Amino acid sequence: MRSGFATLVGRPNVGKSTLLNKILHQKVSIVSDKPQTTRTQVRGVLTRDDVQVVFVDTPGIHKPKTLLGERLNDTAAQAVGDVDVVVLLIDATQPLGKGDRWVAKRTPPDALVAVNKTDKASQGQIIEQLIAASGLEKADYYPISAKTGDGVDVLVDAITARMPEGPLLYPADVVTDVPEAFWVAELVREQLLIAAREELPHSIAAQVTEWDWPRVRVEILVERDSQKGIVIGKGGSVLKEVGTAVRKQMPEGAFIELFVKVDKDWQRRAKALERLGY
Repeated sequence: MRSGFATLVGRPNVGKSTLLNKILHQKVSIVSDKPQTTRTQVRGVLTRDDVQVVFVDTPGIHKPKTLLGERLNDTAAQAVGDVDVVVLLIDATQPLGKGDRWVAKRTPPDALVAVNKTDKASQGQIIEQLIAASGLEKADYYPISAKTGDGVDVLVDAITARMPEGPLLYPADVVTDVPEAFWVAELVREQLLIAAREELPHSIAAQVTEWDWPRVRVEILVERDSQKGIVIGKGGSVLKEVGTAVRKQMPEGAFIELFVKVDKDWQRRAKALERLGY
């Protein structure tokens, strides 16, 4: 038996969470086209007959403007150390930029590079990006589409081949170690990013404050009164839409109560971030 850890890193919106979900054939990390959607290390477990890989999805590394941003970068940086494989994702549809190179410098020489979003890029763009990525001087390069799955199996085979000998790290039937309450709060935040697109996602947080199954109470935090109105929606329309979408992804019979609270500048206050688990 072989087992180990593989970390997915890259700039915001390169498709790390989408890739993790595709590898596991199950949604374990929320997805949005907004930056900083992933805020913590999310672990997903791939188990085959002779190998187990614990994948770690990380926040996108970026230039921080708040204390929250600084902590997201720290979370991503910590996930690069002491793992068996680092996979650096870059976007096939965007020129290789300073941000990509900055992240690349913080990955080891034996890292694998996944050039993602090939489904959206032309053949010429893919070739140009692979040539540009070769200048990062990493171990190997894989064109993939995390959305369609094209090339993902080849990448996964390369990752599993690098796993060292070792026992199962998780029971064979475990796909993620994300606590259920945390996952529900993440689902609420994901749907809010879809429904309340006018506001920056960094201003929204969610946490489960009561769990008395099937009743689950989720508190949504915003930073300003103006955001509260947008999140609630006219006649509570946004909250109803979010609650319906979340219930569809939970076991039958779940009852979700959503409440919105203003917590001024929560993403800049250490105590508020710690209370939220960031």
